[in-house]
Amino acid sequence: MKVALITLHAIKNYGSVLQTLATQEIFKEYGCDVKLINYIREDSLDKNLLHTWCGSNPVKQIAMLPTLMKWKSVFNKFITQHFDLTEHVYTYPEDFKKYPIDADIFCTGSDQVWNTGWNGGIIKSLFLDFIPDKKFRFAYAASFGKKTLAENEVKETKELIAKYNFISVREDYAKTMLQDYYGYKNAVHVVDPTLAYDGNFWRKYAPKSKIKGDYILIYNLNRSKEFDDYAIELSKRTGLPIYFLCRRYDQFVRPGKSILVPEVFEFITLIDNAKYVLTDSFHATAFSLNLNTEPICIYPSEYGGRLESILRMTDTLQRHVENYQDFDVINRSVDFEKVNTIFDEQRKKTREFLSKVFETYQTENMES
Repeated sequence: MKVALITLHAIKNYGSVLQTLATQEIFKEYGCDVKLINYIREDSLDKNLLHTWCGSNPVKQIAMLPTLMKWKSVFNKFITQHFDLTEHVYTYPEDFKKYPIDADIFCTGSDQVWNTGWNGGIIKSLFLDFIPDKKFRFAYAASFGKKTLAENEVKETKELIAKYNFISVREDYAKTMLQDYYGYKNAVHVVDPTLAYDGNFWRKYAPKSKIKGDYILIYNLNRSKEFDDYAIELSKRTGLPIYFLCRRYDQFVRPGKSILVPEVFEFITLIDNAKYVLTDSFHATAFSLNLNTEPICIYPSEYGGRLESILRMTDTLQRHVENYQDFDVINRSVDFEKVNTIFDEQRKKTREFLSKVFETYQTENMES
């Protein structure tokens, strides 16, 4: 079976590339020949990144340039080494017409593929509008990233949603959204692709830790002074040093020792060997739980439902810090035996969903 996968793999982000890798690998378990559609949003094209991040401000552009060069080195290298990409890059609707993609099955992958806020509007390519109506299609752990949809979003995508043979979503509330907004009643809630594999799977990729002793790892996507102050006080109260995983070079001034744009698999090592991971990131939280490292979660102002969903599923809502005076979180430990059991059950659910998808395709293909 040839499977063409479209997702947000080209975002310069650890979670984005690792969820793509996990999706590719689990599809291979079913004997699939996986081709990753090299879809790159216009604002994420390498040539546009300076403007995307800095606008026309020359000072900001000069400051951001070293980061962009490092991003290209780290993330582009990872993508080239680990993914079987289509020959052509796809950005605009006409690209899909100009370079048709040959596959038996088409899949909308995970991450915030259906989040109009994150994507700057509706991207119909991520709803597979470019393939013939009768082509077999499914969504694997797709995310809206939010709990409500605008009327125009539903109107423009309702027919596209209806064409999916199967849909699974990453957040529990998204299943209800599909039923309430679209009348799609058979959606399945599955975990993020990175959680379809246990910690030992990821440790096979992880390099040896360079840090000795316990530490607090910070991975912060939404910068604020309150967050930084909280991290400093948390370090004082625990007596643990801070290591700050910086996605950008200009973040070196943040609390603790900076680790500037590490290689992708170092992301796993840093989480695996930390005592605590202080974060507002979904994937940092997911990897922390999967690797049995205590997360301390601060919900971002937008799209916090993703973190809430995974904490609720694993019965670890006590790891959410509701305000910057909550330091008792260090005493609200995670029952990792329970978490691991829940993840094992969810992995079975994921494989049941995928088995049904691929078995249904094979049955229909044999009958035709």
